[in-house]
Amino acid sequence: MSGINENREFIPMRIAVLTVSDTRTADDDKAGDTLVERLTGAGHQLAARRIVRDDRAVIVDCLRGWITDPTVDVVLTTGGTGLTGRDVTVEAHRDVYEKEIEAFSTVFTIVSMQKIGTSAVQSRACGGVSSGTYLFALPGSPGGCRDAWDAILCWQFDYRHRPCNFVEIMPRLEEHRRRK
Repeated sequence: MSGINENREFIPMRIAVLTVSDTRTADDDKAGDTLVERLTGAGHQLAARRIVRDDRAVIVDCLRGWITDPTVDVVLTTGGTGLTGRDVTVEAHRDVYEKEIEAFSTVFTIVSMQKIGTSAVQSRACGGVSSGTYLFALPGSPGGCRDAWDAILCWQFDYRHRPCNFVEIMPRLEEHRRRK
């Protein structure tokens, strides 16, 4: 059964939040605010926060910068996961992934279906790993960010969560780079 093992100590993750938008500012970034509130409320650390425009190269540069930053364990982006011509966040994420976490998209769609029905098919939320850093592209709505955090990410970023979680496998994410 899934649940929290209170005998294990909580390990805070260092999480960066990137909002992708041509119109949002620090004053009205509700989705970014939602993620920051959720992650800090759960005991994690906000490692960095930025807002960038819907530009694939700019997003990739930001992701690559955080992937190589030893003070960032996780990158959460919000915005740009839809179907319009300006929505390029998913493509930018896939440019940097070493491995995609395909089941994240599936589970997110299942969670979304319970809230917004078939409109869930319009989100291309995704997740992956690169250089030992987890990356997740979430919708640009506060509701979509809440759903992803509350139903999936808060559990997977809690070392106490059983039967398994993302935190406990972090030391092994780059084992392929070690010499034999």
